[in-house]
Amino acid sequence: MRVQKALAGLAVALTTAACLTATATDAQAHGSPAHGSPAAERVSSGTGQACSPSVRVNGFSDALDKTTFGSTFVGNLSALATDAHGTVSALSDRSALFTLDGRTLQPRKVVPLADEKGQPLDSEALANDGDGTRLIASETEPSIRRYSHDGTRILSRLPVPAALRVAPEGRATSNLTFEGLALQPGGRTLVASMEGALSGDSATLVRFQTWQRSSAHGEFRIGPQYAYRVGTDAAGAPLGVSDIAPTGDGRLLVLERGFISGVGNTVRLYLADPAGASDVGLVTDLTGQRSVRPMRETLLADLGQCPSLGATAKQPQPNPLLDNIEGMAVTGHAPGGRLKLLLVSDDNQSAAQTTRLYSLTARLPRR
Repeated sequence: MRVQKALAGLAVALTTAACLTATATDAQAHGSPAHGSPAAERVSSGTGQACSPSVRVNGFSDALDKTTFGSTFVGNLSALATDAHGTVSALSDRSALFTLDGRTLQPRKVVPLADEKGQPLDSEALANDGDGTRLIASETEPSIRRYSHDGTRILSRLPVPAALRVAPEGRATSNLTFEGLALQPGGRTLVASMEGALSGDSATLVRFQTWQRSSAHGEFRIGPQYAYRVGTDAAGAPLGVSDIAPTGDGRLLVLERGFISGVGNTVRLYLADPAGASDVGLVTDLTGQRSVRPMRETLLADLGQCPSLGATAKQPQPNPLLDNIEGMAVTGHAPGGRLKLLLVSDDNQSAAQTTRLYSLTARLPRR
């Protein structure tokens, strides 16, 4: 079957443990079955094609690109999270929270988000807590608010260190603040990643802030802060951290992204380990001093090295599979100890960009 916007063989389904599986076969690589067909909803092993020795891409889907759900544009997606109910949360940076069907990834519901004054958020990061509430970061201040499961009520707001606030209140640059959230196993440690460096810090050193609580249902208090060293693009400019996700063992997957006009996107997937890293919460300027130990990091894959799977791009890209990838969630486990990942690109509601979902598997090195 041929379609204009091919799912390109991305088949998504929920396991009984509410984990996503997404795969593509060679025969499906340039087309897709209709939504709801057994082929579209089949759970399979997801062997995929290699992007690197550690990461394989299983498929992609452009089915949500430039669509609407009710009166809401389905796009501007900046974060993903799995739900205990077997659905997928997709956060738009235009202050909307979508619920996607776990089998088809089609929207089931959308809720507009607002701050305490009823104003929209620049909502960039999401973590679903074990009690069903949602932690949502806004890049504007920045802030992290706890919302009820349906997204209609603000239950609390987390404290934010002064230095991480946007200038002049702090040393952060507007639009380069909280871009990723990850709730570690057990629910006692929350991690937020800054997209870019603070004023006074080295341009390649960004800060990851943690909050901790004594129980899975307690209030979060400010915890240690860590330095993370980002890579650079082909022009030597530092990449930004676009999202993070917990691996299940205390480490973090880190998605780095950059863009060069006329060239396209750089997107890399790293593994970061906070064990042994310095607490830099009281370090005013991160300049690469020897006394500061950043988180250990390991490059898992440059996604520009993935097979294109027949994808097309609306603007120049080093690989037509790439776009402005901003969101990432760990959705389950694959054979051989690999993690299943779902990624999404933010189309910025632009004709030159695409809302695209990606299915990957990643094998992590041992600690």
